[in-house]
Amino acid sequence: MPADSRLLVARIGKPHGLRGEVTVQTHTDDPEARFAPGVSYATEAAPGSGVPRALTLRTARLHQKTWLLGFEEIPDRTGAESLRGTRLFIDAEAAAESTDDDDEGWYEDELVGLAAVDPAGATLGEVTGLRTGSAQDQLVLRLTGGAEALVPFVEAIVPEVDVEGGRVVVDAPPGLLELNAD
Repeated sequence: MPADSRLLVARIGKPHGLRGEVTVQTHTDDPEARFAPGVSYATEAAPGSGVPRALTLRTARLHQKTWLLGFEEIPDRTGAESLRGTRLFIDAEAAAESTDDDDEGWYEDELVGLAAVDPAGATLGEVTGLRTGSAQDQLVLRLTGGAEALVPFVEAIVPEVDVEGGRVVVDAPPGLLELNAD
């Protein structure tokens, strides 16, 4: 795959155990999606290292906050040792398509500026930010009256995000927009 169409997802570190697993330094905001068994990665390694041009993911697990990956082509620790420093890439176009299919994969810069409308289509305001939290994210809205409101970014309250159409549908329960408006 051409260098400009690749997306770096990880760099391989040291081997872990005897079955060919390796630690990785992640370079992705969504490791659960990128480290799915069966995914094939293009590799970039030191010349003469013997690393295959592509690796197919066999296993992926989180161990003490470190991702451990195993590959179909690497059966043991000796093979895993040869992978140290190898960078793993996926096709950027395929990654974008998988993100488009994921309703939970919105970035703040995609949301800011979208009109916030109620289910009937009446304008409530505009999205001005996204606050990420450990339990849930919140959309920051500037309401038509100028006040700021925080809306839980969950499907029950924000059932539709239409970036191309320039809007998000907010089905707020009664009082929500007034409750946390600044």
